[in-house]
Amino acid sequence: MIKQDWQQTQEHFKKWWKREDLGRPLMHLVARRAEPVADLEPVAAPQTAEDLHLNVERKVREMRNRLKSHIYLADAYPYLSIDIGPGSLATYLGSEPVFAWDTIWYKECAPELADLGELTYDPEAFWWSKHLDLVKQAKTLAQDDFLVAIPDIIENVDILSAMRGPQNLCFDLMDNPDEVKKYVGQLDNLYFRYYDALYEASKDQDGSSCYTAFSIWGPGKTAKVQCDFSAMMSPRHFEEFVIPSLQRQFAELDNCIYHLDGKDAIKHLDALMALENLNGLQWTAGAAQQDGGSPKWYPIYDRVRKAGKGLWISIEDGGIEGWIRSAKNLVDRYGTAGLYLIFPVMSEPEADRILNLNWK
Repeated sequence: MIKQDWQQTQEHFKKWWKREDLGRPLMHLVARRAEPVADLEPVAAPQTAEDLHLNVERKVREMRNRLKSHIYLADAYPYLSIDIGPGSLATYLGSEPVFAWDTIWYKECAPELADLGELTYDPEAFWWSKHLDLVKQAKTLAQDDFLVAIPDIIENVDILSAMRGPQNLCFDLMDNPDEVKKYVGQLDNLYFRYYDALYEASKDQDGSSCYTAFSIWGPGKTAKVQCDFSAMMSPRHFEEFVIPSLQRQFAELDNCIYHLDGKDAIKHLDALMALENLNGLQWTAGAAQQDGGSPKWYPIYDRVRKAGKGLWISIEDGGIEGWIRSAKNLVDRYGTAGLYLIFPVMSEPEADRILNLNWK
């Protein structure tokens, strides 16, 4: 069993995707138990950065220990992520991952745009076959105790940026726009070849799925989509090179949110809000900025709400009193329908305070 009230959590997510009212916000709320409910399994420390990220057996043991030492409340659910960094689609197509203790990056693999050749699906590509096997292994070991998330493979222009390098791609957009469109089209064709296989490997028995980024679950195919490179694009280029890709993804996904990253990407917000099949927005302010609950970001949320989209907001600053204050202010301004609040891991008494809030 994923969690005791899993069926109710599923119903809450279904309502959130449709911007229907639960009577409270959808909430990701995880609490540390005062004492584990059972003895923790011994877990050997990883010896390399690659082992840290890709040792599925160790990750499963860590997850089982977390289930003993934490409790998943409100709409939080336990899931395991098996990611080869954010944007592993680039590795399937030729980039080499660089494993670090805190992240994974990708080596540029095409000094010239033409060096990319034709981007095609290769079922035997090393990092693709390895990644798919890792996800299948995790699903087998998880049994029915926790979910396995669809990895953060990322899409369209961000993958070209990983393979070419951001600076090179800036020049490509100016010097070879038709070639860039060609490669974006090839990536669009490939995206669901990989996504669908990972979905089949990780989905639950009822066909539902969760996506590794941002703790989202939904019936059918669920994903976060993005274009972080858009911070360096004009609105005209975003409309020309990115919007068609997003429209295709949104049409084929059952549930999707867009990850808008940084102040330089805000200029694309209205174009995104005009996309019919986009369910909601997740805003990341960037390093050294106030958390998602800050009134500083209300002008962004106002535009999202005006477009009838859902909001995914992370509240981090201020301790329990600050978390409650931010949550109440957001509910007062935007209501509870279509609002998903993500809280830091906290103590059980702190979690009880949030669970017992009056949202009216």
